[in-house]
Amino acid sequence: MAESMTTVWPGKPYPLGAVWDGEGVNFALFSERAEKVELCLFDAKGRREMQRVTLQEQTDQVWHCYLPEVRPGLLYGYRVYGAYDPERGLRFNPHKLLLDPYAKAIFGTLRWSDAPFGYKIGHKREDLSFDRRDSAAGMPKCQVINPAFAWGDDRPPAIPWHDTIIYELHVRGYTMQHPKVPPALRGTYAGLATVPVVAHLRKLGATTVELMPVHAFVDDRHLVEKGLRNYWGYNSIGFLAPEGRYASGDPVSEFKTLVKTLHASGIEVILDVVYNHTAEGSHLGPTLSFRGIDNAAYYRLTPDNPRFYMDYTGCGNTLNMTHPRVLQLIMDSLRYWVLEMHVDGFRFDLASALARELHEVDRLGAFFDIIHQDPVLSQVKLIAEPWDLGEGGYQVGNFPIGWVEWNDKYRDVVRAYWKGEGGLIDDLAYRLTGSSDLYERSGRRPYSSVNFVTAHDGFTLHDLVSYNEKHNETNGENGRDGAQDSRSWNCGVEGPTDEPEINALRARQKRNVLATLLLSQGVPMLLAGDEMGRSQQGNNNAYCQDSAISWVSWDLQAEDQALLAFVRRMIQCRKQHPVFRRRHFFQGRSIKGVGVKDIVWLNPDGGEMNDEEWQQSFARCLGMYLAGEALEDRDEHNEPILDDDFLLLMNAHDGEIVFVLPGYRSDSRWEVVLDTGYPVGKKIAANYPSGGSYPLKGRSLALLIQIEER
Repeated sequence: MAESMTTVWPGKPYPLGAVWDGEGVNFALFSERAEKVELCLFDAKGRREMQRVTLQEQTDQVWHCYLPEVRPGLLYGYRVYGAYDPERGLRFNPHKLLLDPYAKAIFGTLRWSDAPFGYKIGHKREDLSFDRRDSAAGMPKCQVINPAFAWGDDRPPAIPWHDTIIYELHVRGYTMQHPKVPPALRGTYAGLATVPVVAHLRKLGATTVELMPVHAFVDDRHLVEKGLRNYWGYNSIGFLAPEGRYASGDPVSEFKTLVKTLHASGIEVILDVVYNHTAEGSHLGPTLSFRGIDNAAYYRLTPDNPRFYMDYTGCGNTLNMTHPRVLQLIMDSLRYWVLEMHVDGFRFDLASALARELHEVDRLGAFFDIIHQDPVLSQVKLIAEPWDLGEGGYQVGNFPIGWVEWNDKYRDVVRAYWKGEGGLIDDLAYRLTGSSDLYERSGRRPYSSVNFVTAHDGFTLHDLVSYNEKHNETNGENGRDGAQDSRSWNCGVEGPTDEPEINALRARQKRNVLATLLLSQGVPMLLAGDEMGRSQQGNNNAYCQDSAISWVSWDLQAEDQALLAFVRRMIQCRKQHPVFRRRHFFQGRSIKGVGVKDIVWLNPDGGEMNDEEWQQSFARCLGMYLAGEALEDRDEHNEPILDDDFLLLMNAHDGEIVFVLPGYRSDSRWEVVLDTGYPVGKKIAANYPSGGSYPLKGRSLALLIQIEER
């Protein structure tokens, strides 16, 4: 090892991490139970350890020093000494180089071997054994950054929730096959910020992109050994560092440039974040960071045997949200991404795990309390995936005010309805109108429901209407992975077909689902590529497929172009008409001063639905009248918001249903806005008199607008 190259000063315990102040770098690392901490400095390629600095100062369980001669770009890691006694929850091993939990950049990737494990792989005592191999050679390194960036007049777009349209995408997969993105930029933050990509987002009409995990993460060993990768990225190891594989250059500045570029086009950026577990896995996992720094502080251990971990996530461990330093890490991470990286919000993976204080999910827990009182985080978009894998983890509808939720009840009923299942119209009515049964009683609004039919986890929309069964053979798990029941329907043939009638039906089914999604109250979320017919070849769990299976295809056929045009039109319709994005739940009664109900549910005969009709097991059709003058919403100048009256007709039966059109206004007619029963671009009869009949084809949806006769 080289001679000492740096002067060492005591430094300060705050802020945690490695912080460049313009003159030197302060290093601070929390460890409650450590006996000794060494800071390891590496050469520019991360291959050679140049120096070890023993941190002599410890303040409030934070080990710290200041190196006045160090500059941004330095690569570093830690070695932490203490007891190795897994049966007491202690797993210190100084032979393992550790990543700083507060690292803002991580250089290199993990090269798998047995060395990163704190115990001897294959030993009869498993993790109770102790391994002395040095792991530094195969470990990524932390990197000191210079946070300076020319943000200029960047401002958050601040899209109101009721106007939000979310577009879930994968940074790498979105541009890997884009012909107009320079090859060197494909799959990167820079590629996502190129002109053709941003132009597509703007023309589509999405207001908010939700990026799948961009926190630094690790590819699981078992996947790498099979030639696969953790493509989705739900395997975090660094909560402040952007994933380096998505960068063509400096990850931090490149990510900031992406955010600034999207903001300039009025598009928000939300991050899908994984604070419920880490990449270190179960008691048999590697020692990469938290486990070796202070295992008992960072993780939930089983009370009766702290050798093992509480696993509410299915990933081997759960972060210990009852420890103040763990809460601090998560809050510091969230604030960093808002204040320094300028993101607009977060979607919390398996969010119920974050609310477990003892065992039960506590909606009044410390995690929520801290966020609600935080002047920064309380003002950004907060989305919960409202479940985890533990007992009582399913919490749809139970998150507090200030949060919105992925609504899987919406997904399930819309899928089942358009598949053709009967007896669902009562449940469907709740989902179309913002799920008041889930959110109204607690004082929340329709936009508390993030409505989706497809997401990264499961079939794409094209596959939803093309496959009855999952086809996950390339995942190498013998078909054991992925959801067993996707509520999908292949329309008569499994997978690709040349039969025109089946392809036409599939195209219609896609239009049905997308129109339903974009005409429902709540916040719609589109899966990237669904607007262009993207397929994963029947794979409903492509988490490990960093290949064309997962990547968005930009080679659009005629039917793909037609679907894209349809989605653009539907989004434009939603944006133009506030009746589809109400801020308050429907009342189902006459609104004072208006004289009409805000919503009327209709049977095919044109009459209001009665209790018996709602419960009919064979029912597959429904009419919904929306009164535009009964919105009860006001604009920023307190002026009432008014809109046109609309009629939505839905028929999931395989045969035609004739609907009698309501005649609430004798001096009006109905004009067809869209009918999914007809191919995009085909002309259909446009006008129908009030009280007249409208023939709605089987498995179709129609939207009509009421026009006053003059």
